[in-house]
Amino acid sequence: MSSRHEWLGLTGFLGLCFAVALVGSESTTPVLNDWYARLRKPSWTPPNWIFGPVWSILYTCMAVAAWLVWRKHQSVVIVVPLALFMVQLALNLGWSVMFFGMQNPGAACVEIVFLWGAIVATLLAFWRVTAIAGWLLVPYLGWVTFAVALNFAIWQLND
Repeated sequence: MSSRHEWLGLTGFLGLCFAVALVGSESTTPVLNDWYARLRKPSWTPPNWIFGPVWSILYTCMAVAAWLVWRKHQSVVIVVPLALFMVQLALNLGWSVMFFGMQNPGAACVEIVFLWGAIVATLLAFWRVTAIAGWLLVPYLGWVTFAVALNFAIWQLND
């Protein structure tokens, strides 16, 4: 595979991940200062400013991980891992739409459990192709594990 082709692949995965981030932010940003600000939250809720930098790092790691798997394109073993990646990416976007766009922490809490499972499946599938790609998803899994607890706490405090 040519170097140019590989860089185009990386650019494509970065574009895909940050497109999901952009669409998700369109559900999030309009309600941060009103609906979300009024919700009761646990004392361990991070400040709003931390989410942008954290998600930027996580989306970059996700894109690089997918790219590392995609680079093994000569092998049919990448089909399932990349399909799982797309599923978890769709669930990632779905959570933002449910929690912020629909203002429904209960539905989002159910959805994020599916997202968590899809991340685990993707991480394991990526790991089988290249361990580095699996490792790159570990921080994402950790953050979403925290987000599950936070989502549940917010749902319970506001139900």
